[in-house]
Amino acid sequence: MRHPERAFFKGLGAAAPTKVLSNHDIEKLVDTSDEWIRTRTGIERRHVADDDTNTLTLATEAGRKALLDAGVEPEEVDMIILGTLTPYIGFPATACLVQNALGARNAAAVDINAACSGFLYGLHLAQSLICSGANRNVLLIGAETMSRIVNWKDRNTCVLFGDAAGAALLAPSAGNEDGAGVLGTYIRSDGVQPEMLCRIGGGTKPIATEEENYLQMSGKDVFKRAVTAMGDAAEQILRQTGFSGEDITLLIPHQANMRIIEATAKRVNIPMDKVVVNIQEYGNTSAATIPVAMAEAKASGRMRSGDIVLMVAFGAGMTWGAALARM
Repeated sequence: MRHPERAFFKGLGAAAPTKVLSNHDIEKLVDTSDEWIRTRTGIERRHVADDDTNTLTLATEAGRKALLDAGVEPEEVDMIILGTLTPYIGFPATACLVQNALGARNAAAVDINAACSGFLYGLHLAQSLICSGANRNVLLIGAETMSRIVNWKDRNTCVLFGDAAGAALLAPSAGNEDGAGVLGTYIRSDGVQPEMLCRIGGGTKPIATEEENYLQMSGKDVFKRAVTAMGDAAEQILRQTGFSGEDITLLIPHQANMRIIEATAKRVNIPMDKVVVNIQEYGNTSAATIPVAMAEAKASGRMRSGDIVLMVAFGAGMTWGAALARM
């Protein structure tokens, strides 16, 4: 039986800075402790960019690895979508600079900013472009240099974030017999309380204080919204596609907080041994968390062809979403 053409994960890649900042290193910067960070977040260390590393270099490296994994030449890529809230420069789009760095001269390129939901928003767009026939090879990247926008004097936020990039090369499934590809996507947003998680600086709004140049977050409020929204999104995509938690091979959630991950898995009855977790190594890398986790799961053999994979995320905006794919 031939299935409808879908966007298929043909290749995956990830990149992270070599510099690592442990919780014990953070103890020297702000009033906190390794025990406090681990028990409340699950984070043990994070990768932090040096002066020669940035969103552009990370995105390019991850993108190049995804192309190699897919066996696709840069000239064959016809669209690059980069999810980021930490672009290399104000403009032009970092995606255009990635296009040049990769030599993908036949591709259109665009940045999107849905914060930590950026990869799933991009996947929604990539799926639509491929299913419509508008594009054949879409390079979707989530890349962040969060260390450049956190206040390293704010112990409530600086302990949470890290830098990384993950990429996926998506191509038509060509109606293959096993039904592989993206089975469904679901995205939503609510801009009623943007101040809950934001960075005021960096735009055209005048800033009133130096702190507005940095990421600001109402931690407890964001935690509550994330638990509810990620659980809702996971349930919605399962209903939408006709699957249940028992059908899921792997849950790959946004890596923001271990307690949020556990709550999301419990909401849809997925045991933790089916959940991909790497927050201990990277912290919250925003739009990069899901593709990095996917690339690592594939490289380790944990994620295999035919697996049913549920992805779910929540971010500033507020934005949230979920996707289901057969690998």
